[in-house]
Formats: sequence, structure tokens, C-alpha cells
Amino acid sequence: MRKFFAVIIAFIMILSAQVTFAASRTVYLNFQAYVQDMGWQKSVGNGQVAGTVGKGKRMEALLINLMDGTRNMIQYCAHIQNIGWQGWQESGSVVGTAGKNLRMEAVRIRLVGEYAKVLDIYYRAHVQNGGWLGWAANGEPAGTEGAALRMEALQIQIVPKGTRVERGGKAFFKKSVVAVPSV
Repeated sequence: MRKFFAVIIAFIMILSAQVTFAASRTVYLNFQAYVQDMGWQKSVGNGQVAGTVGKGKRMEALLINLMDGTRNMIQYCAHIQNIGWQGWQESGSVVGTAGKNLRMEAVRIRLVGEYAKVLDIYYRAHVQNGGWLGWAANGEPAGTEGAALRMEALQIQIVPKGTRVERGGKAFFKKSVVAVPSV
């Protein structure tokens, strides 16, 4: 019965745009994608999807805000067509190349400082010809590298440290892999 309630509570937190990790501390996550021919999309929250699914449009850039009045608790970087991995950026910064017609291919996201001790961050990429890949966590890469495949969408969720999240398969494919599994 305890396990059932734990799963229900985790599910509710995943669907919410906020995560409470201490009695007086609530974290608000929002993020948005810059999409080919569409520009910046509206911000979405914890557990939601930025980008497009089924439209064949590339994500070109990403902006993440982790709001509680602190900028230095989340970092992220992107792997970009013809550029490779960019450096780590903090909340409120853009990764990628908005408007330069270059595809995002992969992303890494990590929590730092106090947040890294009490929360986990999970994220997964929807990629060209492969659909949704498995969940990556805490700085692991999600997407592809060297396969010339566009990242089309990204889903991010922050959960309390130790929450069991079903990974659902491999989250990242590198050049040496011949094919991304098709859906």
C-alpha cells in the first residue's frame, strides 16, 4: 500500500510544474524550445514537452529556467550540428543557435549545489527517425551525436532524489551506432 501511494505522489509531482523539496522551498521549472520555422515556443513546465512531435521540425535552441530566485542550481549544454558540444550554461541562458538553421542533436542537463543533493533531473529526446529515446539523468547525454539526426522535442522532469523512474531504453546514440531504433 505504501508503494502505491508513493507512486501516486510521484506521478502528481511529475505532472505539476513545481516540485517542493523542503518545507519552505518550492522549485519551478519551465523551459522552451526554438523550433525550425516556428521560433520560440511557449514555456512548458515540469514533465511537459517542448518542441514538436510528428512535424519533422528541428529544435535549434533551448532555454531553461529553474526558478526560486537562484540562477546557479541548474546547468545544461547542447550538441549542435557542425559545432559539437557547447559549454555548460546556467538557468536563463540559451544553448543552441536560434535562427541559424542548425539542428540540436543532443542535450545534457544537471542540477548543482543544494538541488543536486535532494532532487534528480530526468530528460528524454524525441529524435528524427527514432521517436522518443529513453530517459537520461543528472548530466548524462540524451539524443544523438554524429548521426546527423535532428532533435525534435525534449521532455524534462525533476523528482525527489531516489524516486524510481523507468528509463525506457537507451537515451543516447553516438556515431558508432549504425541505426537509431525506429518507432
